[in-house]
Amino acid sequence: MNTLIIFTLLVALMLTGMPISISLGLTVLSFLFFLTQVPIESVALKLFTGIEKFEIMAIPFFILAGNFLTHGGVARRMIHFATTMVGHWYGGLGLSGVVACALFAAVSGSSPATVVAIGSILLPAMVKAGFPKRFGAGVITTSGALGILIPPSIVMVMYSVSTNTSVGALFMAGVIPGIMLATMLGATAWYRAWKFDYPRNPKSNWSERFRAFRDSMWGLFLIVLVMGGIYSGLFTPTEAAAMSAVYAFIVAVFVYKDIGMKNVPKVLLDSANMSAMLLYIITNAVLFSFLMTHENIPQEMADWMLGKGLGVIAFLLFANVLLLMAGNFMEPSSIVLILAPILFPVAMKLGIDPVHFGIVMVVNMEVGMCHPPVGLNLYVASGITKMGITELTIAVWPWLLTMLAFLVIVTYWPPLSLFLPRALGIIS
Repeated sequence: MNTLIIFTLLVALMLTGMPISISLGLTVLSFLFFLTQVPIESVALKLFTGIEKFEIMAIPFFILAGNFLTHGGVARRMIHFATTMVGHWYGGLGLSGVVACALFAAVSGSSPATVVAIGSILLPAMVKAGFPKRFGAGVITTSGALGILIPPSIVMVMYSVSTNTSVGALFMAGVIPGIMLATMLGATAWYRAWKFDYPRNPKSNWSERFRAFRDSMWGLFLIVLVMGGIYSGLFTPTEAAAMSAVYAFIVAVFVYKDIGMKNVPKVLLDSANMSAMLLYIITNAVLFSFLMTHENIPQEMADWMLGKGLGVIAFLLFANVLLLMAGNFMEPSSIVLILAPILFPVAMKLGIDPVHFGIVMVVNMEVGMCHPPVGLNLYVASGITKMGITELTIAVWPWLLTMLAFLVIVTYWPPLSLFLPRALGIIS
């Protein structure tokens, strides 16, 4: 009964148009105040203790690094490098977009930032080269979602905070699935370009490729800095985030000189605004998780599923459907922070690896960012392309089907996620 009351109240508040973070907080406070004897002081205490986790500090640092790289010329250089490598294949600029999104994802940690950085440069160039607008929009909107799967990923940090799973293990687990999804999205772009005979760029020689690599090297080195530093044990994921922010600042301001010192305060302010928004969502989600635990809802859900004889396959199917449905009206951060504390205990009771389950959740978030009505990437791409959401939805469907096929693979083939962290000895 309590479960029904909590979720009815939450949905009712969200349907009023109230921000999800405030809806969460009001749901918790209303339920605790009117229907329980929990002292209100404990809520205040939970607010402070819930966000004093060391891992949360990684979020503002990764946001800051992504903003420095987005405002700087790193994306433009990565696009040029990608074009020299794959531009001569069918749909060359489209494939360049997939590769550039994968590379930028590995330094930004944010999906919308990847769409903005790559799409604002590449989409006009694709239209000018003779590609249909829908083709370019479909490629960039879906490939931009790689920003939350290829590490570093802000969504993975949030899953880690919600479930106490190792951030380093999640980062390593995202590498192979990220590369595989990028390959599948690229293959879809290549097939459609081959089928409709879209333009191809002249083939670059190795000298041009080397010059493009050298030009983009400072940005690409951030991938080595973050992943190499974490794997070698030189620093933790949170320390890696701080290092990436400092490095991105140096590269954007002093190496590439795309950002002047007078623009730095604006980048800092934008990053602070975004970080404050996410931290506010996290704070209210921590309260919601506290309420779920207090009312024993995850435990009851696990016992009910086990009592019905539902195994791993059925639970993962249920989790995927629930997460995809949530993607219809919530953005990824909120979905992870609300549903991870509910689904995670059930997954653990069924013997599902926490790292594998984390990657499954992240891939669901990727799909949710690319379909209506509130797919965040659709709205970002709409702002760049000046296309309506309905037209963009039609444009992304071939790649969206590819992503759904990949979701099935990553859900029911755990070694895809777990091979690398196991090979590196991060998990057993």
